[in-house]
Amino acid sequence: MEFATKPRAVRRFGHALMGAAAACFAGIAGITFSTAAQADTGKVGLGLPLLTSPFWQSYNNYLPKYAKEMGIDVLAPVNSNNDPAQQITDMNNMVNLGAKGIVVGPIDSAAISRALDAASAKNVAVVAVDVAPTQGKVAMVVRADNRAYGTNACKYIGEHVKSGKVVQIMGDLASVNGRDRSEAFRACLKNYPALSLLEIPAGWKGDVAASSLDSLLTANPDVKAIYMQAGGVYLSPTLQTLRRKHMLFPAGNEKHVVIVSNDGIPQEFDAIRKGEIDATISQPADLYAKYGLYYMKAALAGQTFKPGPTDHGSNIVQLQGGVLEDQLPAPLVTKANVDDKNLWGNSLK
Repeated sequence: MEFATKPRAVRRFGHALMGAAAACFAGIAGITFSTAAQADTGKVGLGLPLLTSPFWQSYNNYLPKYAKEMGIDVLAPVNSNNDPAQQITDMNNMVNLGAKGIVVGPIDSAAISRALDAASAKNVAVVAVDVAPTQGKVAMVVRADNRAYGTNACKYIGEHVKSGKVVQIMGDLASVNGRDRSEAFRACLKNYPALSLLEIPAGWKGDVAASSLDSLLTANPDVKAIYMQAGGVYLSPTLQTLRRKHMLFPAGNEKHVVIVSNDGIPQEFDAIRKGEIDATISQPADLYAKYGLYYMKAALAGQTFKPGPTDHGSNIVQLQGGVLEDQLPAPLVTKANVDDKNLWGNSLK
């Protein structure tokens, strides 16, 4: 389910042969930038946090489609391999190459402020996708309400599990996404006193999730439910671990462990159809790409926005420090609506 990423040495910006390949950037994990002279024409840089998740692979594949539709001249995407320090370097390189704007998915909400400050100093606009920075200037954050992810996952479990132990497999707590989902899930679970919470800090890493869940289930074989904060990295290792421990039973079986995920990737939809998991929250990879580029084009044109409803079914809110965030809709997907053709996870070929 994962793409192999290229060695970091391959990702350096000085390769002389990259100019001709720059237009063909869909799905490329490593750097394939055009020359600095081409970047000076006003291109937009694209920063990917990682490409080992089907969610980010899908997001990456949507970028060329919407860039073409909007007439945006983009540089080839840069994959930072889930390394905050590398992401800062990548963004600084884009700035130095003359990119006029950057659309980026921050890895670390705090650490990225260094790159944001460097971009701002050279009047380079930045739009953050999926993760909101805690400091630094951005033209817009394009994101869904991540607290709602945790709350809605908790409500589903609370409505389908009468009592027992619930496991929360958390994301990276250095990311506001991981914190929001974790805090909201904990807060909501207090409304269900018959449920007790066990937590795994997995940092968006599937191997960590698998080994930690294995140990947890050995000590707690009576777990009744699991909330995975990222199906793209946790789905396969979680199901494999349950299968190895002879705990993977289909929905409807009295031994079934209720599982709720986040992402909305095709693999989760297939797991819902099979009864392996019960629900996921569809994080809009397609709309992240579309509106990340939309707000970048607006920023380069000098357009600004205010809090309030949008014309595309979302709501712009103001975060701490005056940062604006367009909170896109993220529907709950269950067996009842898993075949809805409007879900981006059902539109991939």
